[in-house]
Amino acid sequence: MILVIDLEATCCDQGTIPPETMEIIELGAVWATLQGEIIDTLQRFVRPSEHPQLTPFCRLLTHIEQSQLDTALDWPNVAAELSEFARLHPAQCWASWGKYDLHQIERENIRHGLADPLTGLTHINLKSVFAKRRKIKQVGMATALQIVELELQGDHHRALADAINIARLLPWALD
Repeated sequence: MILVIDLEATCCDQGTIPPETMEIIELGAVWATLQGEIIDTLQRFVRPSEHPQLTPFCRLLTHIEQSQLDTALDWPNVAAELSEFARLHPAQCWASWGKYDLHQIERENIRHGLADPLTGLTHINLKSVFAKRRKIKQVGMATALQIVELELQGDHHRALADAINIARLLPWALD
């Protein structure tokens, strides 16, 4: 089994939120078999501290409403839940589509002075692995689904839906 994680973060199309100051606003995590079967799911909104107001661009992209974040837990609490979720099943790795999620979790942990909630699990960049196996340039998750003739399920740029879609790509990314 493998833990697949996708994050949504604060963003802006005006350059007012540089990548290094983006904050997680939604976590989607799934435990899946290597065949892409979903075993368990976790979805949490995360209240940002440095950029508490979503930009219109971010709301439009993610379809996350300000009210959902205003009542959400902060990253330290969500990270604790992720840590518990990560221990539900035996595994040696977790995966995401690209390295963004790995780096964003690292930034949040530094910002809040936290230990890694995924300690002991190695990260796999499925975007890179998928491209190498197919001998193509790296592509986005939605394009990868098209390549293997799978329909995008749920709302793109929502963390749980994206995590589920990434898990559906596991048979084409991993042996």
